[in-house]
Amino acid sequence: MKVFINPGHALNGVPDPGACNYDLGIRESDIAANVGAKVQYYLEQAGCEVYLLQSDNLAGESPAYPNVVRAANSWGADIFVSIHCNAASAAARGIETLVYGLGGSAEKLAQCIQDQVVNTLQVIDPNIPDRGLKERSGLAVLKYTDMPAILVEQAFISNENDAKLLMDNQDDIAKAIARGITDYNI
Repeated sequence: MKVFINPGHALNGVPDPGACNYDLGIRESDIAANVGAKVQYYLEQAGCEVYLLQSDNLAGESPAYPNVVRAANSWGADIFVSIHCNAASAAARGIETLVYGLGGSAEKLAQCIQDQVVNTLQVIDPNIPDRGLKERSGLAVLKYTDMPAILVEQAFISNENDAKLLMDNQDDIAKAIARGITDYNI
C-alpha cells in the first residue's frame, strides 16, 4: 500500500506553525512532524511505501513551497493521512478525525485510525473524549486528493491535559495511527 503522510502546517513552523500552546512552548507543526516521521517509520516496517511531505502549500495557494495535493495525486497514493493538533478554548478536549464526506473508503479509513488513537490515549487518560468523525468538505487536502483522505486531530494543543498527552506520547500516537492504517488495509 502507498501511504501519503502530511504532517500539518509548515516544515519547521515557517511561515505557519499552526496552533501553539505558548504556556508549554509547543507548536502544532513540530508535533505533527515528529508524529508523522514515526508513522512513516512504523508503516515502512510493516511493508508500506510511504511519502511524507510537510508544506504550507496545500493546493497551490503558496507556490514557494511544495504542493501537497499535487504531490499526493501525482505519486499515486492509495490513501492520504494528514496529521494535526486541534485548538479551541482551553476547555476543549478530545480526538476527532475529519473526512470530506461520510460514507465510502475515507470514512472506513478515518474510523480505523480514530478507534486506534482513542483506544491508545484512553489507556493513558481515560477522560479524553472520543469526538468521532466529522465532515469537513472545505479542507483542500480532503477535497482535492484523488484517493481516500483523512485528517486526524490527535488532541487539543490548547488544553493543558491534551497538550501533555501530545508532548509525552508521540510514539504511542504514531503507532496507533500506523495500526489504524494497517487495519484499513486488511
